[in-house]
Formats: sequence, structure tokens, C-alpha cells
Amino acid sequence: MNFDLLHPKDQIVEIMARIYAQDMTTTSGGNISVRDETGDVWITPARVDKGSLGRDDIVRLAPDGSCVGSHPPSSEYPFHLQVYAARPDIQAIIHAHPGGLVSFSICGQVPDTRVLPEADSMCGRAAFAPYALPGSHMLGEKVAAQFRDPSRPFCVVLENHGVVVGGADLASVFQRFEALEFTAQTLLNAHRLGPVSPLRPDQLAFARSARHPLPEHAPRLPTSLGKEARKDVCDFVHRACRHRLMASGCGSFSARIQADVFVITPNRLDRRALNLEDLVIIREGRRPEGSQPSRAVDLHRAIYEAHPEVCAVVHALPVHATAFSLSKTRLETRTIPESYLFLKDVPKIPFALAYGDGRAVAEMVGPAHPVALLENNGVLVAGRSVLDAFDRLEVLESTASALIRSRALGAIAPLPEAVIQELLEAFPSV
Repeated sequence: MNFDLLHPKDQIVEIMARIYAQDMTTTSGGNISVRDETGDVWITPARVDKGSLGRDDIVRLAPDGSCVGSHPPSSEYPFHLQVYAARPDIQAIIHAHPGGLVSFSICGQVPDTRVLPEADSMCGRAAFAPYALPGSHMLGEKVAAQFRDPSRPFCVVLENHGVVVGGADLASVFQRFEALEFTAQTLLNAHRLGPVSPLRPDQLAFARSARHPLPEHAPRLPTSLGKEARKDVCDFVHRACRHRLMASGCGSFSARIQADVFVITPNRLDRRALNLEDLVIIREGRRPEGSQPSRAVDLHRAIYEAHPEVCAVVHALPVHATAFSLSKTRLETRTIPESYLFLKDVPKIPFALAYGDGRAVAEMVGPAHPVALLENNGVLVAGRSVLDAFDRLEVLESTASALIRSRALGAIAPLPEAVIQELLEAFPSV
């Protein structure tokens, strides 16, 4: 789906449905607006159920101040208009009350996006606006003042309220909003495990610059195996997004078609709206003309080259497992039989290695160790099939979540070595 071809009313309905489905706002909370090429601002209505919002509910605010619609506009519309007046480069705004960012807002803090390279590049530094009455002109002044700051932020946490995120279009604003909430949730979990340190400026600069453009190959007709791989990847990427194992703007998923041919997600394209034609076929290290595969393409290819048994690779940033990638605390998989059998012992890969040619990572990830943490960069999972890789990703996040919750009870009791050996003997092929 080409999101840019949707009318602003339909864009707002689609994005609000995503936010509500992910429990990032309530029935009555949050608002979204889009400023179109005429200067009209389309905005969510006041006092209409966000869980059943329709295109006819969206309100149009004209530049002359008139209002067109079957409902009054959101009571927060003043700060939307004030932000648009302050920042001509902003054409879409999301305001909501997602749980992680609300936790930061009621503690007078903002999440440090420097802990994850994707958060740093997508969100930049978040600003903080002091409290003012919701819907008031004063709130608009305080929010607009932060957006007018010389650092030109796109994310502003509101004291004891929520967050406002802006950008050039609504699709990218949602990706930024989602990434910031993922970061907040990840940090809340990571702080339960121990101290968290942001990446250094040189590490962030390295992550931004570490690109290895592939040469191109001429387009070819797809094979049946290629078509099947495309469908599998699309289906499981959509499922990963629904279950919050993958964010819409980051992460990668690939599936092997044959020896040195695989299909992979494109760079930064909305994973929730991913179509079969959006995926990129990599043949012997070459990409189709004009395509932009995920930046992790070298990493995926190196794992396939090193391990013929591996037929799918996932890089994702689920909030609980990624918390362990920020922490020095070990992710203990010897908790229940399924966790150890599917995950084995989980190594942590140093930050810089994920941005090389992938060969060093491929020595650490494969059939013997199908799961790894990427330092300050989420998780990496290899599987014998797309389903196998997704299953291991789910087990990993479930295990990480249980470990973090268990800290409220005390020390865990890991499975003893004798039990581990018994499991390996009984289930050698897992």
C-alpha cells in the first residue's frame, strides 16, 4: 500500500487504528492531524471512540479558521495549529498517551534515544514541555516553544501528560512515535536489570555511516520458490508487528531461496504495510536495479554462506529481549525446557561487529547458537525455516519478559546441568 496516495482522512483512521490496537492510547485519548498542500488541517474529532473511528468522523480546519465536519475538532487542536505555525517543515502530528512514554512524563524525564542506533536516527533527541492545562493556549505555547528550539526536535514529552511527535508525513511520524515508545518501554525494562549506558557519539556516527551498497543485477522473472519465500516473509513480518516483536520502521527479515539467493525486507519501508513486491531479491551479493534492501543485508548473507542449514534470519527489537541487549545482565535461558531447547545459551555480539561484513557474527550465530543479542541493537535469530525463526523469536521475547517480571519475586532457579543434558539427549534436533 502506498500510504502517500491515501486521503488525509484515511491516513488518520489507519494510524489511529494501529495506535489503539497496540494499546498506545485509550478510547478517549490522543489525537492526530495532517496538514495538506492547501493549508487545511485534518484532525481527529472530540469525544469519538478511537477504537471505531471512521473517515467521516475526521474534521477539517481551514486556514480561515472555519471548521468542517460532523463533530467538533479535538480539544487539543490549538497546539497542533501552534506547532504547524512554528515549524513549516512539519506536516503531520501525533499526540497520544502510550504507557512507556507516560511513565517518563510523570517522572519529568525523556527517554535517551542514544541507547539504540535506530532510535537515535529516527527520533533524535526528545525535548520536554512543562505542564499546562490540556487544550489550553498555554499548552500550545509551551509545546510550540520546544519545537521552535534551535535543535529542531521532532519529539516532545509533555509533563504529566504524554507525547507529541511531528514530521514531514504521517507515515514517518508514526514510525518515529512507535520507535520512541519502543525505546521507552525497552529502557524501563533495562533499568530493572541494571545500569544502562548510551552509545558514544563515535559509535552512533559509525552506525550511521556503515553502509555497503551492493552492485545491481538485471530483473528476473520470479520462481515458485521465490514467490513462496516472499509470502512467508510478508506474513510473518505482519505477525511480528501485530505482536510487537518488530517495529514498523526498523528490523529485517529474510528467507533463503537457494544457495546464494535470498529475499529480504527493504530499507525503512513500513513493515505493517509490506507487500510482496516490496521485498528485495539478493542474488550472489547483487540487488535488483533501483532497489534498497535492508542495511543488514551483508549480515544476513554472511550467515547463509556460513550455515547451509539456515534458511531464515531475523533482526528485531522486541522490548524485553532488547532490554538485555542494553544491559550487562545475562539472559538466562535455563528457565523452562522450551526456552533452553529453542534458544540454547545466548551470546552477546559486540556493537561494531553488526556493521561489518557479517563474517564474525556468522561465527557466533548458526544452528548451534540460533539466537544472539546485538549489543545496544536488539536481537538476531537464525532458523531452519521462516516459521522456525519466528518461533524462536517469540520464545526469546517470552523468556526475556518472564525473567524481567521474576525480579519482583527474587532469584530464579535455573534448570540444573543434568536436566539440560537430559533435554539435549531427548530433543537433539530442536
